Amino acid sequence: MSNQVADDQPEIWPSLPFEEWQETCETLHLWMQIVGKVRLELSPQVNHWWQVPFYVFSRGLTTSPIPSKQGIFEVYFDFIDHNLVILSSDGATKTMPLMPRSVAEFYREFMFLLASLGIEVSINTLPSEIKNPIRCDEDYSHASYDAEYANRFWRVLVQCDRVFKEFRAGFIGKSSPVHFFWGSFDLALTRFSGREAPERPQADAITREAYSHEVISCGFWPGNADFPKPAFYAYSAPEPDGLKTASIQPASAFYSPEISEFLLLYEDVRQAAKPEQMLLEFLQSTYDAGANLAHWDRAALERRS
Repeated sequence: MSNQVADDQPEIWPSLPFEEWQETCETLHLWMQIVGKVRLELSPQVNHWWQVPFYVFSRGLTTSPIPSKQGIFEVYFDFIDHNLVILSSDGATKTMPLMPRSVAEFYREFMFLLASLGIEVSINTLPSEIKNPIRCDEDYSHASYDAEYANRFWRVLVQCDRVFKEFRAGFIGKSSPVHFFWGSFDLALTRFSGREAPERPQADAITREAYSHEVISCGFWPGNADFPKPAFYAYSAPEPDGLKTASIQPASAFYSPEISEFLLLYEDVRQAAKPEQMLLEFLQSTYDAGANLAHWDRAALERRS
């Protein structure tokens, strides 16, 4: 599918230069952490933290149902009308606009709306997996929201979700859903060999649970201040010998020794004549390299054509 569309329609793979929406990206990341931490507190533990991510849906990102004393509720970020919506199984709906406001203000209003629905929860207000975190109930420095770029970001996730799910379909072993982690702020898909992984010395609780078993993972990440370029990534954990120099596709993909991952810049995919095909080549070739070098039982794990 080409990126070209009619003049009155948005691009299928929209431009997403990090420097144009950095402040919005950082604020949105922190807002999502607040909502995600509520899901974390109320949901039963699932292997590899699968109880905490969000999921792409037709208007934005959703938590999926979260248990409460009254039943269930769901929270979603609507990036079309730009609202945060809370739906309760008792029929109640609460909405707050997504607009420029501080993280602290977002936190107070969101928690107030939950309380008004009878949902009692407290969270660790210190953000996860970011540098120099400020407690969300004290953060007045992050207060940006550019609706155009929030919508573009979601539209990128929609395309990634489609391609990742197509790639996922060829694997019949244990596989994660395609899900969005609000801590690392990336859309991810993980395949498992079925073997336990060696214990990581000094690993924190998040890492120990996430990498308890041997995996090959891929995903999309919008970038940050240290690496201000949206990119697709892929890695094997533990990393087998020879992976760094393995042959992968497309030619523009590369191995980053700084983060020990293969990377394919989003802009390269966006500008390609066939973006989906290029992305699938990257996903398949990095999986092939990792699975072959780590001696996965591919005959048992992959769907026969």
